[in-house]
Amino acid sequence: MIQPLRIGHVVLKVRDLDRALAFYRDVLGFRVSAEMSNVMLFLSATGENHHDLALLRVGDQAPGALPGAVGLYHLAIQLADEAALRAAHAVLTEHGLLRGASDHGVSHSLYTADPDGNEIELYCDTPRAEWEGRVGEVMTVKPLRLD
Repeated sequence: MIQPLRIGHVVLKVRDLDRALAFYRDVLGFRVSAEMSNVMLFLSATGENHHDLALLRVGDQAPGALPGAVGLYHLAIQLADEAALRAAHAVLTEHGLLRGASDHGVSHSLYTADPDGNEIELYCDTPRAEWEGRVGEVMTVKPLRLD
C-alpha cells in the first residue's frame, strides 16, 4: 500500500505565464523560486520549498476546462488565521476577485479564480478544539460573515 506523506506540489496549465504570475505573485503572494525557459514557473508559498505550485504555459489558444467535466475542482491554500483571511478578503475585494465566502464549521473559506478560471479556495481552520473528532457532525456550507 502507498502511504502518502503530503502533496509535494501542484502543476497548473495556464495560457499566459506573465498574466498568471501577476495573479499568483502580486495578488496571492507566492514567490518565484525558478523558471524554465518561458515554459514553466515554479512558485513557493513560504520560500522554504523549491516550489509548492508550478505554472506550465500551454498557449493562448488552449481551451478552458468544461463545466461539469472531470478534472481539478479547486486548489485550496491554507492561511495562518482569521486575521490573514480578513486581509485576503480585502485584497480580493479590492481587485474585484472575490467569488464567494463560506463557513464550513471546521474552516472559513474565500473563493476566487485565477485568470484561466482555475478556482482557488483561501482558507483558515477554525479552532481545532471546537470540532476535533466531530468533523462529520460540524462540517457545513453556510455564508461566511467576517464582521
